[in-house]
Amino acid sequence: MGRISAQERRESVIRAAIAEFAITGYHGTTTARIARRVGVTQPYLFRLFPDKQAIFVAALARSMEDTRLAFESAADGVEDGERALRAMTNAYVQLISTRPETLLMQMQGYVTVAAAEAQGDDLIGEVVRAGWTRIWETVHLSLGADAGRTASFFACGMLGNALAAMGLAPNDGRYGSVREGRYVSDARLPHRAG
Repeated sequence: MGRISAQERRESVIRAAIAEFAITGYHGTTTARIARRVGVTQPYLFRLFPDKQAIFVAALARSMEDTRLAFESAADGVEDGERALRAMTNAYVQLISTRPETLLMQMQGYVTVAAAEAQGDDLIGEVVRAGWTRIWETVHLSLGADAGRTASFFACGMLGNALAAMGLAPNDGRYGSVREGRYVSDARLPHRAG
């Protein structure tokens, strides 16, 4: 078996960082933990990324792009807005059911923005806002550029995200669940013990 290239190792660091940051957040995750997950030393980690923030930003950008690509791929070639909505909903349910760290990483990004900006650091906020805008535009265009439908899609999605992240079943009927492509999640996300 050949050696792993720096680019392949960088990719494995990003994936490991998503998994770690998703559960313990920016401040609770150490670079030592990420390095251990990847199977490299911390000095090697810092040859790939200049610092912890750069790793966090790369992980955050990747998780947001993965979500955007899931929506784009699901709606590709679908002309009808209603079918596009169902396709994107199903793709998102699949994404967060099989890779829940994608959603949790984004949620960690959202909460990190305020803390970073309070300390005068706008980078994470810029990454979150740019990623969110790209996701919005992808969904918006797929839904026929209807602002109301787009807002409704995201409103239901964010409610589903919050419920899933808290370990509540979003579609058990107590929270106004809506079927057929209007509610994004039936999944409960795993929580790391202690």
